[in-house]
Amino acid sequence: MTYQIHKLRAHLRQHFRFAPHVSGVTNVKPRDYEAAGTVESTSPYAAFFALRETPEALEVGDILEANGSLRILKFVGFEEAQWVLPEMKPQMPVPAETDPSSVAIQ
Repeated sequence: MTYQIHKLRAHLRQHFRFAPHVSGVTNVKPRDYEAAGTVESTSPYAAFFALRETPEALEVGDILEANGSLRILKFVGFEEAQWVLPEMKPQMPVPAETDPSSVAIQ
């Protein structure tokens, strides 16, 4: 299986390390990650061990993605994650131009 590697941006790594561990699905923002290539592996753990002593080694907070499924590396191992996309602001309706002949003069 091919895993896409998403590296947590350096300035966020310290915050992630000291955040309390929360069980369940971790919500992550795409803007907090940088694409860092791919790795062929049978599981996230096999990918971790294959990259362990390389310059591309996975660190706490990094994500592996395969087939739309995300796994984030935490101190306790890999856990499920999901992308959180920013909410789109509702578009304000564009006011229709008023036909001056249709406006009643009082």
